[in-house]
Amino acid sequence: MIYLILSVLSSTLIFVVFKLYDVFKVQTLYAIITNYVVACAVGFFLYDGPVGVSDFTNKPWLIGPILLGVLFIVIFNLMAKTAQVSGVSVASVATKMSLAIPVIMGVLLYGEHLSLLQIIGIVLALVAVYLASIKEESIRINRKALILPLLVFLGSGIIDTSIQYFEEIHLTDQEIPVFSSMIFGFAALTGFIFVGIKAVKTPLKVNFKNILGGIALGVPNYFSIYFLLRALREGILSSAAIFTLNNVAIVMVSTLVGILLFKEKLSLKNWSGVALAVLSIILVALF
Repeated sequence: MIYLILSVLSSTLIFVVFKLYDVFKVQTLYAIITNYVVACAVGFFLYDGPVGVSDFTNKPWLIGPILLGVLFIVIFNLMAKTAQVSGVSVASVATKMSLAIPVIMGVLLYGEHLSLLQIIGIVLALVAVYLASIKEESIRINRKALILPLLVFLGSGIIDTSIQYFEEIHLTDQEIPVFSSMIFGFAALTGFIFVGIKAVKTPLKVNFKNILGGIALGVPNYFSIYFLLRALREGILSSAAIFTLNNVAIVMVSTLVGILLFKEKLSLKNWSGVALAVLSIILVALF
């Protein structure tokens, strides 16, 4: 359970860093790309095996980091577009509700067994994520823009399911650090290509504030994936339970951090979501 707790804390720290971006006027896209470079470097630093192109080209999991790296950048931009078109709450709910996808895949693909109370806990977790994420009186979605949150939902779920698949089928304990690192490496490469195309029209300027913001984000970002893989590897809980606990705990802890550090105010719906999150964690983890 210690790895799951560390993954939740790392993900919550990401939330804090993003909040500080607003305070210090950090440009998110460029900081995100820098963060991927830093996260990649951290992983290779922790990897104690040989590091060379030839050492990885024959790995059965090589396609995983490539596809996941591209997905990371694509989903990030879709999340940003969703927030602009339909609102931050819609983007947040679409991202976090995607926990349903790896949970279902865990049962269908790997034959994981869930007790009745755990199933109830997972359903409550979905409701909790929805309620805790709403920061407005209501969520209104333009039907024409419905495709955006749907793509964010599917993309986020595919990322979690893919991580689960490669951990289950292909990875050894020794390869977890470098696998995590290469995901961020290919995400950075995709980001550089995207920015490079953009730079054809608008010349880029180096901003050290963005670089520092990327460094602050890169370390917890790497460990959020690394510790999640370690939690899946422990085998104490099913992957369905781990993804549920991870997502719900992140929502709950991030909400509490927002109250304590950033003086955010919660509605009755938000508090109901936090209460349901606690109940769902108890049902999923203990039964």
